Amino acid sequence: MIQVGYMAKRVVKRPDWLEANQVADIYSVSNCSSKDFADYISYWRHNGFWLFDSPEIIHALARENSLDLRDSQLFFYELYDLEYDDDGESWKTFGPEESFITNVVVPDRKSLEGYDVVTFSTGNSAECSPLSCNSIAAQVNTNEHCLLKGLEEAKGLLEDGKFKNSEPGPFRIFAVYSVPWP
Repeated sequence: MIQVGYMAKRVVKRPDWLEANQVADIYSVSNCSSKDFADYISYWRHNGFWLFDSPEIIHALARENSLDLRDSQLFFYELYDLEYDDDGESWKTFGPEESFITNVVVPDRKSLEGYDVVTFSTGNSAECSPLSCNSIAAQVNTNEHCLLKGLEEAKGLLEDGKFKNSEPGPFRIFAVYSVPWP
């Protein structure tokens, strides 16, 4: 797994349209349900994985731009080093956007919450998390945060076609960790 960075998110409770009673809230990597703390891309402080290298960068960005972090939770992400192309049914390599410096500071404390499968049709920032965005959590076992329990399970579901035609791929698998704000 590649350590790819941090994001502050406003976590939402399970929406009524998501018919997955095991889900209490959405810890997805995508910005579809649980929103990122800001429309951060225009500030150009993200790394080559379109996340942040440290919580301090998020704090500085919030301070400099009067962004409110009070209701946000901090997450740290690791990424499986291959992405799945469901059209070709194969795993392929990818990497960070090289025009951005990527120097991720690993947190001292982190708690693994589960694994998310995320679409990357444009190849840069996270697009959709079909477990929540496309209600795949109603068809497969997820935890209370709408995440899968393991990497091998996520890989198997992709290879078995459970995400096929949900959103344009390729798909990347993220380990989602909650971390305390420093």
